[in-house]
Amino acid sequence: MKTHHAPQPPTPRPPGDDAPAAPAAPGADGPPPPAAQGQEAEVLLEATRALVDPQLRAAVESLPGSIRRVAMYHFGWQEADGTPSSGPAGKAIRPALVLAAARALDGDPVRAVRAAVAVELAHNFTLLHDDVIDEDRTRRHRPTAWAVFGIPDAVIAGDAMLALAQRLLAEDPDPASARASARLSTCVIELCAGQQADCAFEDRGPEGVTLEECLSMATAKTGALLGCACALGALYAGAEERAVRGMDGFGREAGLAFQLIDDLIGIWGDPVRTGKPVGADLVAHKKSLPVVAALTSGTPAAAELATLYRGSMNTPGEVSRAADAVERAGGRDWAQICAADRMARAVNHLSRAVPDLGRAGDLLTLAEFVTRRTH
Repeated sequence: MKTHHAPQPPTPRPPGDDAPAAPAAPGADGPPPPAAQGQEAEVLLEATRALVDPQLRAAVESLPGSIRRVAMYHFGWQEADGTPSSGPAGKAIRPALVLAAARALDGDPVRAVRAAVAVELAHNFTLLHDDVIDEDRTRRHRPTAWAVFGIPDAVIAGDAMLALAQRLLAEDPDPASARASARLSTCVIELCAGQQADCAFEDRGPEGVTLEECLSMATAKTGALLGCACALGALYAGAEERAVRGMDGFGREAGLAFQLIDDLIGIWGDPVRTGKPVGADLVAHKKSLPVVAALTSGTPAAAELATLYRGSMNTPGEVSRAADAVERAGGRDWAQICAADRMARAVNHLSRAVPDLGRAGDLLTLAEFVTRRTH
C-alpha cells in the first residue's frame, strides 16, 4: 500500500487579502495526481457498497410498509410508486471510513460492517430531516422524499432510520457494540445541536454570526459523524482508547474540510453535477462558511453581500452578484485554504492513532477524495 502525504496548506490569510496564496511545493514523493486519487477512492467506495449495501437494504426492508416505501425511495432503490429503480444512491463515504479505520488498525473490516450500516442509516436520517428543514426539493437529481410523500412521512422515515441504526448495534453480539452504540448516540446529540445552531443563524442579521460560531456549528453538524465513523472502525478493530480518540479527531477535521468544500459547491457547483439549482445556498440565504468569512472580512464586498442578504435574492442576477461578492471579499480563497489546513490537522490526529501512515492509505485516499471533489 502506498504512503500518502498530507496536503500542505498555503499560509492562511484573512478574507479580503488579495495577495496570492503560496502554492505547496511539489515533490517526487508527494501525493498521486488528483485523477489517480479519484480512481482509488472510487474503487474503495465500490468495494464498500458491495459489503455494506446488502445488509443496509435488508435493514431498510425490515421497516413497516409505509415507512419502508419512503426509505426505499430515498435510497434510490424504488420509484415513488414502489417499482424498482436504479436511481443514484449515496457515495457511501461514511461506511467506507468505518471499514478503512478498522483496516488501518489491523482489524477485520467484515466485523465492522454492521457498524458501517448503522452509520449510513444515521447519516440518511439527517438527510431526510435536512431536506425538510432547508425546504430542498431535489436530492441526487430527483425530488426529495418530503416533496414526494409529504413532510410527516419524510420526518417519520428519518426517525425510524435512526432507531434502526441503534437497534442494529444493540443486537450486535460483538464486544464493541455497546461502546459503539453509546458513541453513535452521543454523536447524534451533537449533530442535532449543530443543526439547531445552523437554523438559529437564519434568525440573525447578515453580520450577526461570527466565523468561530460557524466553524463550531460545522464541526458538530458534519465533522462529528465522520469522526464517529472512524472511531467506530477503531472500536471494532479492538483498538485502545488513544487510537479511538485519534481516529475521531481525524474524522472531525476531515469532516470540517469536507463541509468547507461542500459550502463552496453550494455556491459555485455545477447544477448538472450537483442536482441542485445554481447558487442554491445563496438563494436560501444560508450563512455557510465562505459566506460568513466574506461577511466578517470588513471589505466593501462584505457590505455589498450583507445588503444582498437582507433582500430576497430571487433573481439570477442577484445570486450572481452575491457569489461575486463572496469571492471578492475573500470567502472562496479562505475556504479553500482552511480546507487544506484542516486536512493537515486531520493527518496529525491520524498519526497518533496509526504512527505508520502507510497502513492508513485508504483513510487518506478517502479524505483526499472528499476535499478535492467538485460535486
